[in-house]
Amino acid sequence: MVQESDLPGLVQQVLWASFALAVAFGAIAQRTHFCTMGAVADIVSIGDWSRMRMWALAAGVAMIGFNAMVGLGWIEARNSVYAVPRLVWLSNLVGGLLFGFGMVLASGCGSKTLVRIGGGNLKALVVLAVLGLAAYATLRGLTAVWRVATVDAVAATLAPGQDLPSLLAQGTGVARRTLALVLGLGLGLALVLFALARPEGRRGDVLLGGVGIGAVVAAVWWVSGRLGFVAEHPQTLEAVFLATNSRAMESLSFVAPVAYTLDWLILFSDASKVLTLGIVSTLGVIVGSGLVALATRSFRWEGFAGVEDTANHLIGALLMGVGGVTAMGCTIGQGLSGLSTLALGSFIALAAIMAGAVLALRWQTWRLERSL
Repeated sequence: MVQESDLPGLVQQVLWASFALAVAFGAIAQRTHFCTMGAVADIVSIGDWSRMRMWALAAGVAMIGFNAMVGLGWIEARNSVYAVPRLVWLSNLVGGLLFGFGMVLASGCGSKTLVRIGGGNLKALVVLAVLGLAAYATLRGLTAVWRVATVDAVAATLAPGQDLPSLLAQGTGVARRTLALVLGLGLGLALVLFALARPEGRRGDVLLGGVGIGAVVAAVWWVSGRLGFVAEHPQTLEAVFLATNSRAMESLSFVAPVAYTLDWLILFSDASKVLTLGIVSTLGVIVGSGLVALATRSFRWEGFAGVEDTANHLIGALLMGVGGVTAMGCTIGQGLSGLSTLALGSFIALAAIMAGAVLALRWQTWRLERSL
């Protein structure tokens, strides 16, 4: 049993481990140009699937890692925010569309924004500030009231939880852990095989980005769900996951954590504002990206090209902040972390994000052709 005197040290271990893994994420993403928006844009614009294969490889590795740990009894999907019984499918859909459209206007999703900041992009710094403010308002402010009263009110309740192993376990009587192993490893392996099926999926940078990012996501699940789990808190006698904003098991996500990071910076003197896994992960990605950018001499200051460029990035950041919180995650939060839990909401949100990105890219092409 964990003693009260052990808790501060355990929290520090969770925070430092999360920070180190986020640094690795930022370094790998900067080195390999890992980017969900870029992957979609490559397909739509030039028919190049290289970065999408990298993304699929990351998703497959994360899915295999997560469900292997479920099979071992280390973690459970139902302890995450993604696999709760209440499926807010309309929020996942609408929020995903907003986020996907916004990330194209803003030249990248939340994680890519952090990576770009590390590389010296001042536009990304502005995007981060607006995204964080919009996300905070959608968590607790004006847009939060609208969110709760509209899309969040439309939901389906799935008693066993919305992750596929739990749903199938209820209908078949097969143990949830067994189903997690079969489904997680099966679907994960299918994604890996898809990524490696063509020569461009076996390039060094694609392998590094896919395996590296996927492994980091799975490792953060272990840090939060295994290292940071206390079965009986000395004060409350309840099970608790240490150093998380949601009080649930967490992995990487970069919308709500950006809002929490701004909140921590602004109210730093408030003793109740403490570092969490999400905050240190946000900072860690910037550090990791910056280190690689400096080491490879690719660090460059970059600003807005003009008024239209500024407007696009501001609108995109706003859409990402509102949409990311509404969808309960971004391309990393729902796309990799959430998808690894096999939650229905994550599949819906990811599909909507991809659709929103395609719509935005088509709209940009239409505008360009019209101006010629």
